[in-house]
Order: sequence, then C-alpha cells, then structure tokens
Amino acid sequence: MNENKNIKIAIILVSSLFFLWGVSYGLIDVMNKNFQNHLHITQHESSFLQLAYFGAYFIIALPAGYIANRYSYKMGIIFGLCLYAIGALLIIPATNLASFYLFLFAFFILACGIGSLETSANPYMVKLGDEKNASFRINAAQSFNGLGQFLGPIIGGALFLSITKQEEGATKEQIEAALITNMGNVQLVYVAIAVIVILILIAFAMNKIPEGSEVSKDYESKDNSKAIEVFKHRHFNLGLLAQFLYIANQVAAGAFFINYAVEHNENLTDSKAAYYFSIALVAFMLGRIVSTPLMKKIKGESILGLYSLINVFICIMLYFASGFFSVMLLIALFFFMSISFPTIFAIATKNLPFNQVKLGGSLLVMSIVGGAIAPIIIGFINDHFGTSMGYLAMAPLFLYVAYYGFFGSYIKVDNAKDF
Repeated sequence: MNENKNIKIAIILVSSLFFLWGVSYGLIDVMNKNFQNHLHITQHESSFLQLAYFGAYFIIALPAGYIANRYSYKMGIIFGLCLYAIGALLIIPATNLASFYLFLFAFFILACGIGSLETSANPYMVKLGDEKNASFRINAAQSFNGLGQFLGPIIGGALFLSITKQEEGATKEQIEAALITNMGNVQLVYVAIAVIVILILIAFAMNKIPEGSEVSKDYESKDNSKAIEVFKHRHFNLGLLAQFLYIANQVAAGAFFINYAVEHNENLTDSKAAYYFSIALVAFMLGRIVSTPLMKKIKGESILGLYSLINVFICIMLYFASGFFSVMLLIALFFFMSISFPTIFAIATKNLPFNQVKLGGSLLVMSIVGGAIAPIIIGFINDHFGTSMGYLAMAPLFLYVAYYGFFGSYIKVDNAKDF
C-alpha cells in the first residue's frame, strides 16, 4: 500500500519537473528577441543563447547520468534542481549589470540543471510502473511540459517584449529607463522561478520516493550487465538517431516559423505571425493531450510512425503552399510532432537491463544537441534557397522517424544478440 502511495507521489513530483523545464524552454525564444531589443545585439550574437542552452544538454548528460547511476534517480533530480536554481539566481547579477555574456553563463548553468533533470526524470518516469504503459506515462507527463512551453512565451511577451513599444521615438533617458524596467521584470520572473524550483527541491528531499516500481526492482536484482552494453540493442541505437533527428526538426521548425509565415503571406506582420506561432504551441500541447489516451489502445510505436509520416507530407506541401493554408500546415506540423520525443524515449529504453537504462537515458538527452546544430544548417538553406526549401529538407528526417516507429523499434526476444 505504501509502495503504491510513494509511486503516486513520485509521479506527481516528477510531472512538475516536466512543467518547469517547459516554462524555461518557452522563455528562451522570447529572451532571444528581448536581448536584441534591449542589449542591442545582432541576431547572430543572440543565437549564442541557443548554443549555450542546448549545448549544456550535451555537456551535462553523462555527468548527470553518472550521478543517477552511482546514487539514484532522486539524487540525479536533486542535483538538477540545484543547478536550475543557481542558474535562475545568476540572472540577478546579469540583470543588474545588463551583461549579455553573464546572461549566457547563467542560462548555461540553468540549462545544465534542466539537462540533468531530463536525464533522470525521463527514464525514471518510464520505470515508475510496468513497461507496457511506459509510453502513456511519459506522454502524460510531457503534456505538462507542453503547458509550460505555452505559458513561457505568454509570460515573456507580457513582461519583456511589451516594453519595446516604450522605446519607439524615445529619448536616451527614456530608453535607459525602459532598459532598467525590462531588466527588473526579467529578474522578477527568474527569481520567482528559482523560488518554485527550491520548493520542489525541498519536496523531493523530504519525501521518500522509490527508485522504481516493484517491476523495476525485480528487474534490477536479475541484472548483471554493464552500462556500456546498451549499444548492443538495435532498437536503442536506432532510437538514439531518431531522437537526434527529431529534435533537430522540432527546434528548426520553431526557429523559422515566423520567417516562413511572413514570407508566404504578403500582408502578414511579424507580430501576427508570432500570434500564430503561439497557436502552434497550443496545437503541440493538444497533440499530447489528445494522443496520450490513444496509447492505451494503440501501440506508441504505431502512433509515432503514423504522425511522422504525416509530417513528411506536410513538409512536402509546405514547399508548394502559400497564403493562410501554409500557416495552417505549420500549425498541423506541431500537432503531429507533439508525441515524438517522449515516445521515442520510451521505446528506445524499453526492455533495457536495469544497469543500462541510466546511460541510455543520458545518451538520449545528449541527442538534444541536434537542436543546436539544425538551426545553423536550415538557416543556411533558408538564406540561399528560401524557407520553403528549409522545411522540405526536414522531410527525410521525419521519414527516418517514421521508419523507426514502424520498423526500427522492433525488439528482438534475445536481447543479447540485439545488435
């Protein structure tokens, strides 16, 4: 009875983590534009924010995985929450000095915390129950992540970007006053985030949560494998590539949403396109909410394959489309991307021996580095061939993810030969 109660508490606490890093991710693009407006840096310079943020995932994943493997998922989560809180509090001196480079350092530390959380929370959620419903659990938790991603831009847009209007035709003194107000709002938001993170950290520290379900404990007792043997599993190796390619597409699709929408709609303004982007994020969240219950009846692998195949055709249509229809296609793209990350994660770690799951989870989080690389490549394509070609270039990547869902996710009965 106590075991079931502890598992429920663990699921609730871990689900709150998904919301936390969703808010952080949702604020990043807003902060990017905010720095351009108030710190007067170029778009190229502001792109270092994404590099610092997503690069942190690649750097922290293995150390975070080591902590989770050496101690426990709980310790891995506490470590991540500490870094998250420290990074958020470092925003205070960054705003006081209005220093972009100090902001980069603060967001790097903050993202290291989030990367640590993802390294522990994703596989932990998979193991908090039977393997059959793993895709359902992680997609349900990721729905909170989608809510956070939606709320982040709303908070940032209201408190940060709205101040830009005060600068139009303003004097030097007014611009400086707007900068002070803006930095104050940024500080307020991240101090509030730090307080919430610390409260959740205390909740994790004070509650006795299991390392996994009874299924997982039995699983652990029978495992004599080495962590590095995770690469012997074909479905994991193919899933690692699928996750890298999917994240590349997700980040690039969001980064150039406004560019594509404005380019293909003659009278559409940047602000209006940004509004449609917020609708796309709602579609992304709804995609998870609508699709998660389906996984009780339909295999997650099949839904992943179908959704990714639909996105292949959407990318092809985006090459030819124009007008309002093209915007609707973009929004649909986000709906059908919604379940990809958590589903790939659950599939890739499915049936892995206990000693291999944590390294596997770390490597899957490292694959998020695809989000740091893709915008550079797609941006180059956009500059030379147009945004239509940029979205068309995403089609082969979605095709591979579809292949993984339908065929590559197959798990052989004899895992020892599954290479």
